[in-house]
Amino acid sequence: MKSTIRIAALLVATACLGYAQDVNPAQATSPEPGTVKSAQPDKPSETAKAATPAVQPNRAEAYYHFALAHSYEDQIAMTGRMEFVTKAIEEYKLAIENDPSSGFLNAQLAELYAKTGRIRDAVLEAEEIIQRDPQNLDARRLLGRIYLRSLGDMQQGVQSQEMLKKAIEQYEQIVRIDPTSVEDHLLLGRLYRISNDMEKAEKEFKTAVQLQPNSEEAVTYLAYLYNDEGDTTRALQVLESVPEGERSAKLHAALGYSYEQKKDYKKAIEAFRKAVDEDHENLDATRGLAQNLLNDNQLDAALEQYKVVAEADPQDAQTYMHLAEIYRRNGRYDQALEALKHAQTVISDSQEINYNIAVVYDAMGRFDEAAQLLQDMLQKTDKSNGMYTPPERNNRAIFIERLATIYKEQNKTKEAVETFRQMIPLGDENAARAYQEIIDTYRDAKQWPQATAVAEEAVKKLPNDRMLQLTLAGQQADSGHADEAIATVRGMLKNTQEDRETWIALAQMNSRLRRWKEAEDAIGKAIELSTKPEDKNYAMFVAGSIAERQKKFEQAEDYFRKVVQEDPRNATALNYLGYMMADRGLRLEEALQYIRRAVTLDPQNGAYLDSLGWAYYKMGKYELSEESLRKAVDRMSSDPTVHDHLGDLYQKTGRLKQAVMQWERSLEEWRRTVAAEVEPNDVAKVQKKLENARVKLAKQETEQH
Repeated sequence: MKSTIRIAALLVATACLGYAQDVNPAQATSPEPGTVKSAQPDKPSETAKAATPAVQPNRAEAYYHFALAHSYEDQIAMTGRMEFVTKAIEEYKLAIENDPSSGFLNAQLAELYAKTGRIRDAVLEAEEIIQRDPQNLDARRLLGRIYLRSLGDMQQGVQSQEMLKKAIEQYEQIVRIDPTSVEDHLLLGRLYRISNDMEKAEKEFKTAVQLQPNSEEAVTYLAYLYNDEGDTTRALQVLESVPEGERSAKLHAALGYSYEQKKDYKKAIEAFRKAVDEDHENLDATRGLAQNLLNDNQLDAALEQYKVVAEADPQDAQTYMHLAEIYRRNGRYDQALEALKHAQTVISDSQEINYNIAVVYDAMGRFDEAAQLLQDMLQKTDKSNGMYTPPERNNRAIFIERLATIYKEQNKTKEAVETFRQMIPLGDENAARAYQEIIDTYRDAKQWPQATAVAEEAVKKLPNDRMLQLTLAGQQADSGHADEAIATVRGMLKNTQEDRETWIALAQMNSRLRRWKEAEDAIGKAIELSTKPEDKNYAMFVAGSIAERQKKFEQAEDYFRKVVQEDPRNATALNYLGYMMADRGLRLEEALQYIRRAVTLDPQNGAYLDSLGWAYYKMGKYELSEESLRKAVDRMSSDPTVHDHLGDLYQKTGRLKQAVMQWERSLEEWRRTVAAEVEPNDVAKVQKKLENARVKLAKQETEQH
């Protein structure tokens, strides 16, 4: 029976061991001196020769024990019983005793150690092999895999960096020994990429592409590297070098991602559609398609794609957050909350989900609930020592800013300012944004001296912040020091691309001072320097507002329409365009559509609600008008125009006493407004309406008596 097993074992060994094919077992049992063949087909290294023991190997016996070890490994795979692990290790050791110089047998034992969780033994075994034979690829690949696995299991830190270094060292040796292995070049490139050594990563990916030009993995890795470096042009060149007919779903998805990084959303959509068409099961491609439809403001189409992902993967919380965003932006707040509640069942106590719920509450006007949720989030994430990681700082700043904005929407100026101030200790960028918000809050509340004082404080604390310097100059111009402020801003011009912001500031300052030619010249230069679409849109919006203030309505409308055409979700431009048309009683249905779109995008914005109410007033829809105008007054109690509009509505609907109260409040707010923002004609109109109403009221009282 034993002889039968030996013969079977030999047959298995001969089939499994590549180095055994040319060896005659009979010769191997009693070799003549000097005739022993190497255990590997390659010539052994000098180190391996030196380490070869004096006793000649008994390869037939080695084959036998290897075959038994291999059989026990099969039993491990089939049964999972640990006693077979022990037996397999024992047989490998017996095989090695009979053929000590066999790097292959040592590598197989090391591999078994790794498979069964004895990582330390695996590492020691592999290192021993490499010490004897530095050219042993099996041992180096095993070590590389062990380090890679350990790297994935560890958190970022010193140990993780050490594992990364060891993995890189092994794969550097592997590609040196076998420079034709595409897979190893890609692995080494990915390791370099993780360690932020982009130059070496690029070299490895390029080598992989040269070795195998049709390797989609090599091409996509190289493209993603260029995207990481912000060089989307080179990424697209690499991907587009693959002929259209040879592009797989993976390549189309990589193209879509690259176009997305370039903000060319329409081409990204096209590429992701092709990826999805070629592989309907590729949810990542579907997610990419949905995201870029959302980026391109194709909300309904994006919604359908996200629904596909949600149905296929109900545990994808991020998809439900995207669904909630679309519902919120479309004004479907109940559905937005439902989607976010589902996301909470997947990820409990998520800051991102809770924040988005607060945003929906804010949009619904449920300010107290939104504020409470944000306060709870800030309390949970508070660190008494003020030591926050960059992501923690960023999140905290977002929470604080949203909470302060809610207070601002409720006209709680003191609470808003105090909350914005909590952003200042979080760093320069957050501090600069906080100062800007505080200045705007004081301006909205018509607390002009406080706004100027904060601008001065901000420039002292952040003297290198250009925008804060421009803001301070604007405050000084509004406070009666116009020529001095404009001279200061002009002195900031450098004849570079940075001058765009300075020219915009000059345009706005001159517009407020009614120096129309200077304002138009400045905004023209700003438009010339605007290279990004969003920058050009903002500059054209300012140009439109300058034209509108001069009553150049056709020119203003042309500017606003261009902005809306380029950015259909630009709420500010939509509102301005709609209000300008409604105020003159022109194309009221069209005007109403523009304003409604703005309100949908920002439903608690007092200016947009005022525009909506005024459009309804012009159309004779007085109930709808009153509903919107009363909301606008609640949001913007210090705005004279909103009170004027509500006064007109009350007069039109026969409530003259209430009209008088609103016009009196309008004049009061005009008196509190800095000269740069006062429109003398508007003030005169309100004064005249108020005087006429008082006369009518006096006459009515006389007739009653």
